[in-house]
This record gives sequence, C-alpha cells and structure tokens, in this order.
Amino acid sequence: MNLSPITALSSLPQGLRDDLLSAFNEIVRNYRERRWEPAELNGGKLCEAVYTVIVGYVDGQYADRSSKPRNMVASCQALEQKTGAVRAVRIQIPRMLIALYEIRNNRGVGHAGGDVDPNHMDATAVLYMGKWLVAELVRVLHGITTEQATDLVDALIEREIPLIWTDGERKRVLKKGLTWKQKMLLMMLSERGQVGENDLFKWLEHSNAPRFRRDVLRPAHKENLIDFEEVSATIQLLPPGIAEAESIVHSL
Repeated sequence: MNLSPITALSSLPQGLRDDLLSAFNEIVRNYRERRWEPAELNGGKLCEAVYTVIVGYVDGQYADRSSKPRNMVASCQALEQKTGAVRAVRIQIPRMLIALYEIRNNRGVGHAGGDVDPNHMDATAVLYMGKWLVAELVRVLHGITTEQATDLVDALIEREIPLIWTDGERKRVLKKGLTWKQKMLLMMLSERGQVGENDLFKWLEHSNAPRFRRDVLRPAHKENLIDFEEVSATIQLLPPGIAEAESIVHSL
C-alpha cells in the first residue's frame, strides 16, 4: 500500500484526524523543547482522541471530533468485551491508554499531589507510548506492517525549527557561524522523509556540489547521521542525526 503523511488515517473524519495528530505533535514539540509538564498533559488529549478512534472502529461509525469518556479506565476495560474486534483494538491499545492516562492524572501533572513532579523520564514515556499508539492506529486502519507504520508516524511529526526560514519553497538557515554539517542537519530536521540532494544543496547555498557531497554528505552517511543514496540523489535523516540536530537546536 502506497501511503503518505497526507493519506495516512484518511479514513477518519478530518476533525478527528486533526485532533489526533495535533495532540501527538504537541507532545513531540513540547518534549523537543524540554517542556515536560505540557508534554505530559497532552498525553491526556491524545488518549481521548485515540479512544474516540477505536470506539468508532469497533462501532463502524466515527465521531466527527474526539471526546472524553466519563471514566477512561472503565471505558477502555469495557472494550475488552468486544470480541469481534481485533486484539490490538480491544485489548492492547486500550491497556496502553490506561497506562498513559495514569501518568497524565496521577504523576503530578494533571492534579496537585501526585507522587512526582513533571520530569524527563515521564515525558519520555508519554512520547513513546504516544508514538506507539498512533503507529498502531495507522497499522490497523491501513493493514500495513509495524515497521511501515512506525516510519509513517515519523513522517507525520511536525518539525518547526526556529533557525530555519521558509516561504514554502525556498529555505535558509538563519544562524551564522555553523558548520556545513550543522546546517545540513538542521535543514534535514525541518523536513519530513527524503530530501533531494539538489534541493538541499540549493537551500544551503553551498558553492560547490562535489565538495559538499565529499565533505558533508558522505561523512555524515558513514556516521549514520543520514542515509545518503547517491544513485537516486536523496538524503534521509536517521535517528542519530535527529538526536544530533535537536542537540544543536537546544545549544543555540
């Protein structure tokens, strides 16, 4: 199946799809900015959106927008009785929702008096549980593999990099004093999926394409920061590259 970020979750009503992806991207954005409490709080919004999706999947009719059940835990447990639904929808996703909602409500985030203050560890748990939940929805709704669903969810992540200017077509790195490698990683962080070598070269305004390939792209490929496919002339940011690019953002 040929899916793209635009067509992913296309079977959902637009409002419900927007609620789901907005909550997920808020978690990612706040986590990237080290804002632990907002990252954890948005876990609750994601739970409500995911719950609304799986209820619609089971019932055969989706609500236009996400909504909060009166009792999240009891409502998720009730889905286990829907024996006609696939196991992911009636057991695995609901149980993950219960765990995520517990962090949101009883770890010092949603209410005063929790066991711990908002922190990096809990926010990390929220981030990866959220990513798993969205990937499972993509997998179930589109009948694809876990690996394909995970890659697609990575492409759904909105990356707003304040050091990058764009008018929709052109792009520029605004920060001076960076190395070509740092500029390349920041530019790649602002993109989703693969980027054409010519586009990247044009955006960075390097003066020599063969030298840029030799001194920047190939070494970054060897360091596993990017995947540089020379035959197709495409570049894709790899997880170590994402981590290094985000460390550059945080250090500036």
